[in-house]
Amino acid sequence: MVISLPERLAAGAPGWDTTADVVVVGSGIAGLTAALRLRDHVGKVLVVTKDVLSAGSTQWAQGGIAAALGPGDTPAQHERDTLVAGAGACDLQAVRTLVTEGPEAVRELIALGANFDHSSDGVLSLTREGGHHRDRIAHAGGDATGAEIQRALVAAIKEAPDIEVIEHALAVDLMLDENGGVSGLTLHVMGEGQRDGVGAVRCRAVVLASGGLGQVFSQTTNPSVSTGDGMALALRAGAVLRDLEFVQFHPTVMYLGPQSTGQQPLISEAVRGEGAFLVDFAGNRFMQGQHELADLAPRDVVAKAITRRMQEEGKQHMWLDARHLGAAFWEKRFPTILATARLHGVDPVTELIPVAPACHYASGGVATDLWGRSTVPGLYATGEVACSGVHGANRLASNSLLEGLVFSRRIAQVLPAELSAYAEPAPDSRRPGVVSATVRTAMQATMTERVGVLRNADGLALAAKDLEDLAQTEGEEGTAAWETTNLVSISAALTAAATLREETRGSHWREDFPARDDEHFAGHVDVVLVDGAPSVRFHPSPATDGGAA
Repeated sequence: MVISLPERLAAGAPGWDTTADVVVVGSGIAGLTAALRLRDHVGKVLVVTKDVLSAGSTQWAQGGIAAALGPGDTPAQHERDTLVAGAGACDLQAVRTLVTEGPEAVRELIALGANFDHSSDGVLSLTREGGHHRDRIAHAGGDATGAEIQRALVAAIKEAPDIEVIEHALAVDLMLDENGGVSGLTLHVMGEGQRDGVGAVRCRAVVLASGGLGQVFSQTTNPSVSTGDGMALALRAGAVLRDLEFVQFHPTVMYLGPQSTGQQPLISEAVRGEGAFLVDFAGNRFMQGQHELADLAPRDVVAKAITRRMQEEGKQHMWLDARHLGAAFWEKRFPTILATARLHGVDPVTELIPVAPACHYASGGVATDLWGRSTVPGLYATGEVACSGVHGANRLASNSLLEGLVFSRRIAQVLPAELSAYAEPAPDSRRPGVVSATVRTAMQATMTERVGVLRNADGLALAAKDLEDLAQTEGEEGTAAWETTNLVSISAALTAAATLREETRGSHWREDFPARDDEHFAGHVDVVLVDGAPSVRFHPSPATDGGAA
């Protein structure tokens, strides 16, 4: 099935323009870290964000940030856990970079002003999450780590007047020079920003830090802004997207009923790290015997176990039992989760929490090297929008904030020396188009049913057919239609990648190919846009989960 997609978004001619040396798209930990570290080395830095500076996925991170900071822990142990969770699909050098540079990066974040939790004797508090064999998760405000990190970074940005910020701005498309490199970026500022309508930013480089694709699915832990814009923009510009099929479904998302869609409440893995456990409707602890870490097994293992038990019992969810933690512990360690659960009518102190898997994190994205370079000259990517190779087939808990921190720092080390001169945009011959915003709900339903936790060839083929039909439903230019076009484009690329990978590995679960197959599928699936259609190719590479130091 060939799915024909727009090669660029149909948008009006820019009505305003500006210049910057580097444009950073996104205002989470990855984007703001990149901006802060670039500001003294590249001239003008412009940060554009779709909402306000404090929005995005970073603020929703409950568990914390993983690094080998505790007594007895080492980067080698963190590396081993990361590789095992990644199910053989990690890039070994990327993981080694992450765990080696991670501790210093976290210490610098603390020095910047992020207030992490400490014990009464002043020692950094560390906890454990799924897949980790050591207590190495630093947290803040109990379960408000992301919000505290975001607060500290936003404060630092506001104290840096030389960094320009445009809020409420959707990145539309890259402008490319005659050699296919970055020469600028078109934006649409949505009413409340500093400028109105479509504009053009002439620049020498773009750093994508725009987050993930969670709104591809009907239920997700991601905020509403996570519509895959950066990935879709990169795909249309000729960049390689890698490993899109590895979408992590968080096992314990609060179940609000079959009609609830959009962003759902996350019940952090840290709750299980503190002793909570999963039970079925008969009260049985079904993770016992499933994995050596039981309820703290890697996320793909837990999500699959919950899904299987739901199928066996004909239920829409399972239960998380954290009653034994007690009121005082809940109020100190997980105040945000406690308040959210109570808001939705469940008191975790006295009641079981209904949970089911929901889309949480994209382990794949814009393919980059160890320095954040994409395959398009002048385009860099960091954080969830990128595929740096550290997550493989299944992200290890709390490695995501660390990835954004470490690889944004690395981009800032090399980008200044790699900046080329301003280049004139070449005439844009890419075919414009826009998909109607009215198809978004149907697209999400198709992706959830056929390309969600469980996949098979028949379902993937039906999804591809549905997406081809939806992609031909033309719409009017505007933010909702542009976001829908991005979602349909990424859905098509993801479906093509999932169809090619005929095995089960990590977060990619093929019912018709239930075993992992290193002989044929150890490696990566790359997607590019060819004549407006996703084209997939497989690149073999040795499995890495046996290669830990």
